[in-house]
Amino acid sequence: MIRAKTSKHHKKAISSSQMYEIEEKAHSHFGFHRINMMENAGHGVADFVNVKFKKRSAKTRLVAVCGAGNNGGDGFVAARHLSGCPGYAISVILLGRQTDLRTEEARVNWDIIRKMDSVETICCDNFDGKLKMKISRAHVILDGIFGTGIRGEIRDPHASAIQLINKSHAWVIAVDIPSGLDPDTGKVGKNCIKANATVTFHRLKTGLLNNAKHTGNVYVEHIGIPKESERGILR
Repeated sequence: MIRAKTSKHHKKAISSSQMYEIEEKAHSHFGFHRINMMENAGHGVADFVNVKFKKRSAKTRLVAVCGAGNNGGDGFVAARHLSGCPGYAISVILLGRQTDLRTEEARVNWDIIRKMDSVETICCDNFDGKLKMKISRAHVILDGIFGTGIRGEIRDPHASAIQLINKSHAWVIAVDIPSGLDPDTGKVGKNCIKANATVTFHRLKTGLLNNAKHTGNVYVEHIGIPKESERGILR
């Protein structure tokens, strides 16, 4: 995992559309499927958490707050890997219903963790007192709500989730992009995660540049995408 420094990596930053094209080429041309990308991304986030909290207490409460897309799927994978490490009490909150999951990769990984006793899974259309307390009492929160595909105004339950996370005293790790931050322009709307760290994938995204208030320290996790997938897309 590489710490991304703005001055050094500016020329290497890419847009969300370029990232999508690279992923599509890796998937369709090279046969490096999105399920593999998700597995490596989630594993990378879990590794980051373990290194950061290697001196964790006996029961570090970790809550992954996840949307219904592939960003949420990355969070599911991270939670699964962390469940095999001692010291964590892990909960995954899906913002919506199981039927809302938008990709096959996210559905596969949700089906795995919901069968696991070591991971508490919760589907949430709105926040009751119990869920609010779960977020407010968390030691570590994974923000897997929105990735680079975010568009338009953020509505509930996602808006409420972002507000609750920002009010918590947890150490917040954004998965790929802080939810609510435009991955291309770096602009933020009414609701945007303020992360302590961001683990982004493959390359730095342009919206992460000069945005430390919301991103915290930014780290680039390489997830196995063949570098040849960039040919004809990056110049």
